[in-house]
This record gives sequence, C-alpha cells and structure tokens, in this order.
Amino acid sequence: MTSLYQISGGILTAFGTLSIISGVIAFFPVFSYNPLYIGWSTQIACPIWNGALALSVGILTLIAYREWTQRSLWESTFTLSLLSIIGSPVQLTVAIASILIGPYCYYTFAGMSSTNYIGYAIKFPFPYAEFQNVCQEPLHYEWYHLALQIFDLISSVLIMCSSLSLLIKLSARILRTGTLNGRKTIW
Repeated sequence: MTSLYQISGGILTAFGTLSIISGVIAFFPVFSYNPLYIGWSTQIACPIWNGALALSVGILTLIAYREWTQRSLWESTFTLSLLSIIGSPVQLTVAIASILIGPYCYYTFAGMSSTNYIGYAIKFPFPYAEFQNVCQEPLHYEWYHLALQIFDLISSVLIMCSSLSLLIKLSARILRTGTLNGRKTIW
C-alpha cells in the first residue's frame, strides 16, 4: 500500500521534471528557419524554477520516506514544499497572462522587421480561433505556445495541490507529535 508521501513525492518528481523540460523548450527555436530566433515569451522562466523546486521536494520526500529517521530530510521537505506552494501560483499567473497576450513571433501584422507579442497588435485577449496562421516565423507557433502554456497551467495546479497535501500532512504530524520525525505508522 502506498502512502500519501510516496504519491505526492512521485507527482512532484514527475511534474517537476516535465515543468523543467517545458520551461527549457519554451526558450528554443521551434520549427524556425532562423537559428538565432529564441522565444523570449517566457522571460520570467517560472516553469524552470518552479519545476526545479518541485523536483527537489519530490526527491526529498521519497528519500525521507525510505530513510524515516533522518530528521533533516523531513525539515528540508517541509521548507521546500512551502516554497513550492508560494511559487506555483506565480507559474499559474504567468501561464494565464501568456495565454491571453499570445505568442512572441514574427507575425503578419508586424510590418517589415518587427517581432513582438501578438497581443499588442491584435485585440486582447488573443483570439486563437480567428487568426489561425498568424505567426509567420516560426510557422504555427501560436498553437505550440498555447499547448505549452496550457501544460504549464495544469502542471502548476498539480504541483501546488500535491505540495499542499504534503505540507498539510507534515503540519498535522508536527501538531500531533511535536516534531517532523514521527513514527512511520502514522494515521
């Protein structure tokens, strides 16, 4: 039987890794004939940092569950899961704002040499259905951008929920036993 610690540690490890990959992929040229094009639409790089935090919380949770007597592992897990709960709404907000503004690409309304957020040229929020092929360089980048931001939105919610459940469980252990390093057969 798996415990909440193993489930939340696995979720945090998996979605932390996928969030890091998503954040790294957002920076590199996608289907572009211009090798110097870098999609700086993710200037904050929140998926990378929140993913690294979730990955470290997940790994610490899984290690602390196996080696139950290590008090420092549970303390680190508690602290980093609290930071992960704080960072996940930031990633969620950045993903929502990025979906509404639209992708950063060379678009048909830009003129000769302009590249900018499409949301500055088209009405806000960006109408993905009306302008289906608006990104000229890289081609169909708006759909790639939309899929990436929806994935970041979902992963931030999952990371926040699993970090919150882990933090609630550890807080209950502190209130009940007075320490993070309680007995292994809890509840």
